[in-house]
Amino acid sequence: MNPKTRTRSRRSASSRRFTVPPALRKALIPAALAALGLAAWEDVPLPRLLKPWLSHAMEARAGQAPVTAAPTLPLEAPGHAPSLMAAPRPVDEAAPAEAPADAPVPGDALALPHTHARRVDHVARALGLRELGDVSGAVTELRRALHDDPGATDALAQLARTARLAGDTQLAVDAYARLGQAEPHDAGALVQQARLLVSEGRFPDAVRVGEEALLRDPEDAEVYQVLGRAHLGAHELTSAILRFQQAVHLDPEHGHALNNLGFAYLRANDNARAVEVLTQAASLLPHVAYVQNNLGVACERLGRLEEARAAYAAATRLSPRYVQARVNAERVGRVARADPAGPALPEPLPPVAP
Repeated sequence: MNPKTRTRSRRSASSRRFTVPPALRKALIPAALAALGLAAWEDVPLPRLLKPWLSHAMEARAGQAPVTAAPTLPLEAPGHAPSLMAAPRPVDEAAPAEAPADAPVPGDALALPHTHARRVDHVARALGLRELGDVSGAVTELRRALHDDPGATDALAQLARTARLAGDTQLAVDAYARLGQAEPHDAGALVQQARLLVSEGRFPDAVRVGEEALLRDPEDAEVYQVLGRAHLGAHELTSAILRFQQAVHLDPEHGHALNNLGFAYLRANDNARAVEVLTQAASLLPHVAYVQNNLGVACERLGRLEEARAAYAAATRLSPRYVQARVNAERVGRVARADPAGPALPEPLPPVAP
């Protein structure tokens, strides 16, 4: 072999760089980083063989008992190697389950736990989301605000209103209940809570909440109005009439209370009084179709067919899709054509005004 060729081969071999095998590099680099700063490199993924070493190193550095895993890191299952910051567990000891980040706090149906690096105005964020049409997101932000401050009345009031928009009636009921507790001298939140309970058909609960509101503000006509609706829904006609009368006494121009009082009189078959109060209600609420329909029923029962027909016509004009008013108008028209002087039998009564 040519000496020059042998010299060139030796030089080429000696100039080759030593390269660390990939497996060894994968093991050494994280270990070196962890050795340089254990606290700063807690989340470095280490090979399974090096995890116990790092755990012991952390214990020696802290000079204390084994460090448990951070809340955001799940613990290893029994029988597996310990997690990065967790001390080894006995095989027969089960690791505690971690709760989801946004799981409700036990016993609190309103608050939604969360974590953030800085203080956030969740109420302002919720109002912005609601304006953009994201009602569900607004509810989430308001529940996070209540996690930060469970007694925040502004967050409670906004949550109650927003939950109603989102169709979550129970959440709104709970929010109004908490708001009523936070404002022990105000009846407004309890009145709203009772209204929602009535809409859900929970009439005994609505009566209970309404009575509590009555103790707080016996001069508020709305308290008597919602109590009347609760009693009416519970088929307690005498109590309903009394509460509606008290509401009208406190506010003679309360059109909805007058309508409901007239409806209760119709239920009691006191048709003359029903016509009287429903006429007042129709004058105060001329654009409400169901008030006109109720007046038509009362007039029809008294045989005042022309007035009944006019009231039904007004109801169908105000609400063309109001089927009950249209049926009533057609029936009165047929009776009037067949026997103008004959009595008329009304259809079943219309629903109570909200």
